[in-house]
Amino acid sequence: MSDTLIQASPRPAVQHPPEAPSFIDTSLSYGRSSVARFVRDAAPARIVVDLGAGGGADLDSARAALPDATLHAVESYAPSVDALRARGYIVHALDIERDRLPLESGSVDIVIANQVLEHTKELFWIAHEVSRVLRVGGSFVVGVPNLASLHNRVLLAFGRQPTQIRSASAHVRGFTRPDLLGFFEDCFPGGYRTAGFEGGNFYPFPAVLARPLARAFPTLAWGIFARLVKQVPYERQFLDYPVVHRLETRFHLGD
Repeated sequence: MSDTLIQASPRPAVQHPPEAPSFIDTSLSYGRSSVARFVRDAAPARIVVDLGAGGGADLDSARAALPDATLHAVESYAPSVDALRARGYIVHALDIERDRLPLESGSVDIVIANQVLEHTKELFWIAHEVSRVLRVGGSFVVGVPNLASLHNRVLLAFGRQPTQIRSASAHVRGFTRPDLLGFFEDCFPGGYRTAGFEGGNFYPFPAVLARPLARAFPTLAWGIFARLVKQVPYERQFLDYPVVHRLETRFHLGD
């Protein structure tokens, strides 16, 4: 990160061990097919927002599925900003950990955050803003590395650090399926229902095996991907949670 800006950069957004064999298709870890499927499932949609849009791969899927939708990219890395604007996307360069999204409350149909949340501390603020701008019935499509993947379980059993949350990496949070879904339910009870859940990649297998294994055993896959549908109007539950529960870390909760 540079200062507090969450931005795409020349480094990969996903963290694989440096000794990862060449036969592993690391592109599967981005779960592009899962995100595209969840976006199609969320149709019809008029407004789509991608947090940390990077090169625009997930917005490209949204454009293909929803040709009439208005597509917003939240991105701060200058080359990506220029490229996204040149391709017709509306780009907002802001700090997702401190700034409000420049969209009206309840106006957005789909928010995407793929391989972003693991890089952030201010999860409560981000979830607040996502929940604020999403309409009731709108979808939050999220993808994160899976701390409980098969290879991480093996590493931890031998006293080794899970690859998705190594100290010498860009990741500051680790997620499992129960933790990811539990975060939203704990902070915003009844606020979301899980409309889809899939796994992406399966370390250390080649693509021909990784794809079916991730489908069959998503909670053991390298990455986990979910579509959460907003059920009820949102107030400020994600900002209230750290205060009510007196969490012993200072979080940004707005001005």
